[in-house]
Amino acid sequence: MDNSLHSLDQIRASALDMAVRFGPKVLVAILIMCAGYVVGRWVGRGLERLLLRLNLEAPVRSLLRRIAQLCVLGIFAIMALQNLGIELLPLIAGLGVAGAGVALAMQGLLGNLVAGLSIIFTRPFHVGDYISIAEEEGEVLDISLFSTTLGHTDLSRVVIPNRKIVGEILHNYGRIRRLAISVGISYRSDVDAALDLIAGILAANPRVLKDPAPLFGVTRLTEASITISISPWVNVPDHDTAIKELNKSILDVFSARNIALALPLYEVRMLGSAPVPAMP
Repeated sequence: MDNSLHSLDQIRASALDMAVRFGPKVLVAILIMCAGYVVGRWVGRGLERLLLRLNLEAPVRSLLRRIAQLCVLGIFAIMALQNLGIELLPLIAGLGVAGAGVALAMQGLLGNLVAGLSIIFTRPFHVGDYISIAEEEGEVLDISLFSTTLGHTDLSRVVIPNRKIVGEILHNYGRIRRLAISVGISYRSDVDAALDLIAGILAANPRVLKDPAPLFGVTRLTEASITISISPWVNVPDHDTAIKELNKSILDVFSARNIALALPLYEVRMLGSAPVPAMP
């Protein structure tokens, strides 16, 4: 019984001694971490205002703000550990070795990260642009640190790793696209009247942009038809719908104004043959 009481007294004495020795340091470390949290939020808000002036996308601004807050919090964590008397050099060396192993195992992920940062700061395209790259094309829906998401008109999405984008030839259509419509009319039709009707159709369609002005005219003469090319500009989401509307309008207006569309011509020749002699 006396041994048990003696052990309890030793434990209490040790706990009291540790509380006296390390209590103030732990309290100061907690205060340092609280200060780091406050300073990190302040730095994050300041960085958010700065990035807003640079016209960066909202997800990118949010990510960079969080990274800045974590960096500030990490600095204050180092200060708190130093206050507790913890040796940082062995800890940093161990983290360095572990980081090298992780980096080697995650080369592809780190490549996407570096490429994502390059895209974010060089800004070769923005959310809402229509781009063509790596044998894929579509409207840019999202840009993150590791991938870029493209949207298609069939509501499907293509996620491209950022390392597949940086260093490749990029075709950026911007936020508008040009249509490529061809109409073949007969040589018996009035070409000037057909061009005037096309101008009216383009002016009446609300999806066709006035600036830049639509282009159209005779581009090809063949044996059977006169080809008129029509190239208006529309917003990216209106591309497919505008093609359907313009083709329908051209068909209706040309039919009502007796503008004959060219039909394929075939020349059929009947080759005569000698009569087959009768069998004896």
